[in-house]
Amino acid sequence: MKYLIAGLGNIGAEYDFTRHNIGFSVVEYLAMKHEGVFKTEKLAQVCEIKIRGRQVVLIKPTTYMNLSGKALNYWLQAEKINIQNSLTITDDLSLPLGKIRLRQGGSPGGHNGLSNIMDSLHTAEFPRLRFGIGSNFPKGMQVQYVLSRWYKEEEEEVALQIEKSALAAETFIFAGLVQAMNQFNK
Repeated sequence: MKYLIAGLGNIGAEYDFTRHNIGFSVVEYLAMKHEGVFKTEKLAQVCEIKIRGRQVVLIKPTTYMNLSGKALNYWLQAEKINIQNSLTITDDLSLPLGKIRLRQGGSPGGHNGLSNIMDSLHTAEFPRLRFGIGSNFPKGMQVQYVLSRWYKEEEEEVALQIEKSALAAETFIFAGLVQAMNQFNK
């Protein structure tokens, strides 16, 4: 079986290491861990790796966050991967830093990247991993907050959660979504 792991984010140096790009950080960690290299291809930076013999395609859409669905849909079709064998990794304001949450579906929760994926795939039923970024910002400053870099005092926790998210993605590949949810949704 083949799997697709999509880390959501925005391309460009100004977005590197921002809260909104945490999906990119998780798939970059997986690529590094499994000695893969990203190459720029159609609609995404793509990296093919093997995890204990299973073929995994990692993507970082180059469409910017709000058009993530275009890239995800293209790569699911190009690689002939069933949507249930995909995992979309994104930031989540409603979860505190230090929490991750795996789900089969649900609402986009105000996340434009997830909304666009739902529109492109014509379903809300696809596996996703939501990475808590917290909501420590003044009223009206949400955009600035998600596009800002991590605070120095958050960096150690972020690194731990990236590693945990990568392990959750690997568990999803080998044991399925339910097992990954049972193990990591605590």
